[in-house]
Amino acid sequence: MAMVFSVEQVACMCEVLLQSGRMERLTDFLRTLPPSSSSCPGGLESILKARAAVAFHLGRFSDLYALLESFHFSNRSHPLLQQLWLRAHYLEAECQRGRPLGVVGKYRVRRKFPLPRTIWDGEETSYCFKEKSRSVLWKWYYCKPYPSPREKRALAAATGLTATQVSNWFKNRRQRDRAAHGTTG
Repeated sequence: MAMVFSVEQVACMCEVLLQSGRMERLTDFLRTLPPSSSSCPGGLESILKARAAVAFHLGRFSDLYALLESFHFSNRSHPLLQQLWLRAHYLEAECQRGRPLGVVGKYRVRRKFPLPRTIWDGEETSYCFKEKSRSVLWKWYYCKPYPSPREKRALAAATGLTATQVSNWFKNRRQRDRAAHGTTG
């Protein structure tokens, strides 16, 4: 007896199995779907995201890359898919070199294999902060290098960072400026 699921149910199953980390179950579930299931627009992204995770899990990196480059995913899917893209390239480089990658090796891999625009909004990051966020912090710093806790919370909300990240950014910026000017404090 064959079970028939709606596209929404298939998408939901894919999301649940993916989030639970049950890759064998997800792999088995995807194998039961007809090939045409990935052409259904309603649950397409969830199904493709699940297929990408399974391709990574099985070490089928060329399938993973092809899938990630062929569909424009929503921003909410970007973190997971970016992680899969980078980890796959890191693993390939480690296999090729016969040793684990260090920080510099990973940097070189990221430069050689940049994220495709299908899983990236195109905004550059620097020290894990998006340029837009850094720009807001810089503008504020020029006017007021010592923001109050309330102002830090407002900056955090405006930049998408945490209040701790904002506090650390200001503290580090002031420290770098003191070092550049040869003063202590």
